[in-house]
Amino acid sequence: MSGIRQRILENMQRFSRAMIGAVLFLPVIGLILALSSVLTNPTLISETSFLHYLGQLLGDTFWPLFSNLGLLFCVGISYGLAKDKKTEVTLVAVMCFIMFLGANHSWLEYTHQVAGKINDEYYGTGQTELLGFVVVDMGVFLGIILGCTIAWVHNKVSTIALPGALSMYGGAKLTLVAMTPVIVFYAIAFTWIWPFMTHGITALTGFMKNAGVAGVFVYGFFEKFLIPTGLHHFVWSPFQLTPIGGTLNVDGQTVAGSQAIFLAYMRHPDLTPLMNEALRFSQQGMTTIFGLSGAALAFYHTAKPEKKMLAKAVLLPAIITSILTGITEPIEFTFLFISPLLWFIHALLTAASQAICDIFSVRPWGASGLIEFIIYNLPLPVSLTRWPLYVIIGIGQFAVYYVIFRTLILKLNLKTPGREDDEDVKLYNKQDYRKKINKHADKNGLVANDIINGLGGKANIISVDNCFTRLRVALHNPDIVDEAQLKNTGANGVIRSGNEVQVIYGVSVGQVRSHVDTWLENN
Repeated sequence: MSGIRQRILENMQRFSRAMIGAVLFLPVIGLILALSSVLTNPTLISETSFLHYLGQLLGDTFWPLFSNLGLLFCVGISYGLAKDKKTEVTLVAVMCFIMFLGANHSWLEYTHQVAGKINDEYYGTGQTELLGFVVVDMGVFLGIILGCTIAWVHNKVSTIALPGALSMYGGAKLTLVAMTPVIVFYAIAFTWIWPFMTHGITALTGFMKNAGVAGVFVYGFFEKFLIPTGLHHFVWSPFQLTPIGGTLNVDGQTVAGSQAIFLAYMRHPDLTPLMNEALRFSQQGMTTIFGLSGAALAFYHTAKPEKKMLAKAVLLPAIITSILTGITEPIEFTFLFISPLLWFIHALLTAASQAICDIFSVRPWGASGLIEFIIYNLPLPVSLTRWPLYVIIGIGQFAVYYVIFRTLILKLNLKTPGREDDEDVKLYNKQDYRKKINKHADKNGLVANDIINGLGGKANIISVDNCFTRLRVALHNPDIVDEAQLKNTGANGVIRSGNEVQVIYGVSVGQVRSHVDTWLENN
C-alpha cells in the first residue's frame, strides 16, 4: 500500500511541476496588462496621445494570451510530463490542441449544435471561440486534459522503433499519429459530456435570482469556485449579459443585464435614487482588490525567513496584477493546486463579502480591478452606488482573509509559497549572495558540469525540471548524489524525495536550468 501511495505522490508532484511551468509566466503577462490599462485610461492619458496608443498596442498584444490559457497549459503540461524529446512534444501539443478545435467545431456543425451569440458574445451558450473555431467552452481544463494525455501517449510510443521505411514516422511523429483517434474521440465525447456538467450550473441561476441574500451568496461561491473549470461563465454571464440579470427601460429602449443597466445609469444617473438591484450580482471584484491582498500578505508573513524575499518576488507582481486589472490567475494559481482547502475558503469568503454588500444595498460596479472600479463609479453620485461602504467592507475582507489564511497555513502546515520543506538551508546576507553570484557568473559551463557530476553523472539523470526556486531532477539512483558538490555550485540546500532530488538555487534557478539543459544537449 505504501508503494501505491508513493507512486501517487510522485505523479502528483510531476503534475504540479508541469503546471507551474505555465503559471510562472502569468504574473509577467498580468503586469504588462496592468500597464496597458493605466495607459488607456482616458481620465489619466488623452486618447489622442501616443501613450494611449502604446497602451492599446500592449493590450492587443497580451490579452490574447489570457484568452488562450488552455493552449498555454496544454503545451506547458505536455512539456513538463514528457520524459524525453521535450521540444518535439511541445510542437505535437500545439498541433493536437488545434486538431481538437477543428474536430470539435466540425462535429458541432455536423450535429447542428453551433450556438448563436448573445449580445455579440458566446458567454452563457456553453461554447466559445478559440483561434477562429467555435468549440465547447472547457476553460483551462481542455489544456490540462490534452496536455496530460499527450504526455502519457508520448512516453509510451515515442521510443518505439518502426521497421524499414516506416522508421521516419517514429518518435514524436508517432505520438501525433497515436493521438489522432484520441483527439477525435475527445472532440465528440466532450460535445456531450461537458454541456451535461453545465446543466446544473444553469439551473442554479433561477434560484440565485429569487433567493435574496442567500442567492447572492450561492452566486458568489460558484462564480469563484468554478473558475478553474471555465464553468464560472455560466454563473456570471446570465446576470451580466442577459435579461436574467434584470431589465430596464431607458429612453424607450430596453436594456438587459447588469452591465448594460449600469452603463445606462452612467448616462442617466437620476433614473432611481439607488442603483438597480441587478447590480447585486456585480461585486466579485472586491476580492481581487482586498481579499487576495490579505491572502498574499499571509503567504509572505508565513514564509520561512530565508525564503521571504523569494516569496515576495513571486507574490508582488501577481497581487499588483490582481488589484489593478482584476486578473486573478497569477495569484490564485499560486495556491489553487497547492491547497484546495484554501481555494474552498477563498470561494466562501468571496461569497460572504458579496452577501454583505447586498444586505447593506451596496451596488457599485465592482466586477473587476481597481482601475475599472474608479472609472465606472467615481463619475456617479455616491448615494447611487454607495461605493464608500464597498471600500469599508473590502478593508474588512482584507483583514479576514489575512487572519484565516495565516491561521490555516500555520495550523495545517500548508506548503504555500515560501513554506516548502527545505533541509540544510543557510541564510545568506547581501554580500554573501553577491560573492556567490560573482563566483559562478563566468563559469556557467563549469558549474553545469559540476552540477551534473553532483547528481551522479549524465547517465543517472532521467529528467530535469524546475519550479520557482528549485531544480527538480528525477534520477535512476538518488543515493549517489553528492550534496556537498551541489552546494559548492551555489545551491542553498538539497532535498530527496523518492527518486527525485530538489536542488535549491533560489530565483536564479531558471538560469541554472538553462545551463544544465545546454550541457546535457552538448555532451
